Order: sequence, then structure tokens, then C-alpha cells
Amino acid sequence: MPLFGELFVSELLKKPVLDPRGDEIGRLKDFIVIKGKQLPVVSALILEHRKALYRLEWESVGIFNKRIISSRVYAQKIKPYTPSEADLLIVRDILDKQIVDANGVKVVRVNDIKLEGINNKACLVAVDVGIRGILRRLGVEQKGANFYRLFGKNLPYNLIPWNYIQPLEPKLTTISLTVPRQMISALHPADIADLINKVPHEQGVALFKGLDPNTAAETLHELESSVKKSIIDALDMEHTSDIVERMPPDEAADLLSELGSEKTKEILESITKDEAEDIQELLAHEEDTAGGLMTTQFIAYPPDIKVGEAIERFKIDAHGIEIVYYIYVIDEDKRLIGVTSLRDMLLSSPDVTLADIMETKLKTVTPDADQDVVAEMISKYNLLAIPVVGSEGELLGIVTIDDIMDILLPSPSRKRRSV
Repeated sequence: MPLFGELFVSELLKKPVLDPRGDEIGRLKDFIVIKGKQLPVVSALILEHRKALYRLEWESVGIFNKRIISSRVYAQKIKPYTPSEADLLIVRDILDKQIVDANGVKVVRVNDIKLEGINNKACLVAVDVGIRGILRRLGVEQKGANFYRLFGKNLPYNLIPWNYIQPLEPKLTTISLTVPRQMISALHPADIADLINKVPHEQGVALFKGLDPNTAAETLHELESSVKKSIIDALDMEHTSDIVERMPPDEAADLLSELGSEKTKEILESITKDEAEDIQELLAHEEDTAGGLMTTQFIAYPPDIKVGEAIERFKIDAHGIEIVYYIYVIDEDKRLIGVTSLRDMLLSSPDVTLADIMETKLKTVTPDADQDVVAEMISKYNLLAIPVVGSEGELLGIVTIDDIMDILLPSPSRKRRSV
């Protein structure tokens, strides 16, 4: 049975099914699923024609892809179908169901299902629990992907392989996971945050505590304000400080700005001195300014350093930095005098200096620059990051395209810093 390319259930629903003459015998309404040797398989298609339902056995399907679905038999040989609770149907019984972990915590919702042809059978290989599945069902997946590309991003796939799913049975109320913690940690932090935002408090805390520290640090930034506070209150200070130290300074500053002064002071006193100073510096700026948006994590070297040495130093220095787009060049007073891209540095001779390859026509902003001005400059000059400089030209931090995305695509998790 030919299945061409990547197939999702939502792409096939309502497609006409043609008989050997090319006449339409009905439109695809649902799939009957049975247990396979390793994965669930489609045993029949349910077609709708003039408000009546028909069952087309999988063995009678000829072509099966995004564009054409055909039958090897004519309409008069297709059996009528009466809905039965004994059957397991994809649309009726699986789509939109909650997936729960071993403790009964609602984890994610099934937005779509991926099919794959294996040994002439249509197998259910994964469930889509991400934004792609939602957009695909709305018929705007490609538009969504194109929008993400405008900002140098790819629309993420969030698929749970079927080997994480417990065997399915008719009369489903929920779908269970076999290895919940592994699955959750494999999701994007924004999706993990979405799960935690939606479940009851105790369950959300339990899910968060099960994350590894790095994933927890990325997830905490994405949580809704009230949920974030409740989770911090539920953690001991050692766990909290470990997570805060793993967060970029700008995200840590956003977090602390939402907590009470006593809690903020306690956390700042529990983390390393350098981390605390970076966060306090950012807290001093208004939220909707370059200073409030910037991160103090960047890489800067002197102009006389050779490219070969800069590359070796970069391999060490970049480990502790979330995002690196450019190498900044500063003088002995930390004034910004140039910038070079990673590409230009890697393509240059190792014996030339950064001064030889740096760009000196710089686009910069001051800490008090309004966020809209920063966004306009990044867009106008096609930048991935823009330096924030002080009154003497000293490099204070950078605002990245990711920070601007938070402005252009605000989410419920976007922070509001109290002044």
C-alpha cells in the first residue's frame, strides 16, 4: 500500500475517496484502528456519503497519500458502517484526548497523529502535541512556518513516538504514557511550561521537580507569573538557587522582579557573587527599554588578539552562554570598537587579528532606548543582536532577536517588572 511522504491524520480528513473509475464514493471521516505487532495499524477507513457511513477495508485501498485516496472496489461493494463503541476510531476516540502520566497528571493533548507505511500497513507512529498539530488542523501550518522563518526560527515539531504510549483500547477516556518523565524532558521548555500552567498546582510542582536543572531553568522563564511564584515558593532555597544560576541573567532578573523583596534578597544572597551582580544591574533598568531587555552574556575580545587564539578561547567561553551570534571587540576600557560574525571569524586566516576583520560601522542603542526603537533597528539592519552601550561607549550588554520576538509575539508568560 503506497504511503508517500509524511502523513498526518488531519491532512487526510474530508479527502474524497475515488473508485477504480475515478468517481467519488465518499469522503474520509475517520479510521478504525486495531492492535499491530508493534504499533497500532489502520484496519479500515470510514467514509461519509450523503450523510451515510461506509467501511472501506484497508486491503481494498489502492492509493493512499495527501493528494489521492482510491479504492480497488466500487461503491456497491462497500459495506455500510454503524458506529460502535467496540471499535477504536482515531478522530472520535484519540484526537483531543489528554495524555496522562503514571500518576494521572494531565500532560498534553493529542493535536494530530502521524501515520507511516510499514509492511503495506498504515501504522500510527507518533502523536503530535505541539503547535504544528494545531496549525495543521486549522489548515495554516505552512503560513505558521513561514512566519517563524521571518525571525530566523523554525516552527518546532513536538511528536511523542508511539513507543511512549500504553496500548490503546476502545472506550478511551485518557491515553497513558509508559515513560512520562523521559517524554516530558524531551519536550520544548515552552511546551513543558504550557503543561504545568494548565494542571493543578500540586501536579505542576511535581512535574517541575522531576525536570533536570537545565530544563527546569529554561521552563521557569516560560511559566505564567502566578504559577512561577507558586513553584518558587514550593522549592527549597538550594534547588531555587541552582536553577537561577543556570538561567541567563536577563531571564533571572525577570523572575526576581516578580518576587517579593525578601525572597529576591534571599535568592541573591544564595547565588554566586558575579551572578548576583549581573542580575542586580539588570534590575535597575526599566522593563521596556534596551537595558531591561538586554543580557549581559556576550563574548568580547581585544582587537589585537589573533583569530586563531580567539577561536580557541571561544570554544571555552561559549559554554556558559545561551546564544552567541557575534564576537564583540572592546578596548582596554571595555569600550565597543568593533564587531565580527562567527562566520567571518571562522573563514579568516588564524594569523590575522580581530582588528583586521571587524566591522567598525556599528549599530548600537543606549540602555534607556525604548523597546520599539530597538526592534525597529534590529529589523531595519537585519541584525541578530544589537549592542547596548553606556555614555562612554562601554559595552553593557546585548539585545538578541529572541528578546525582540517576545515583544512582537507576546505570550502570557511575558514578565511585567514592578517599578
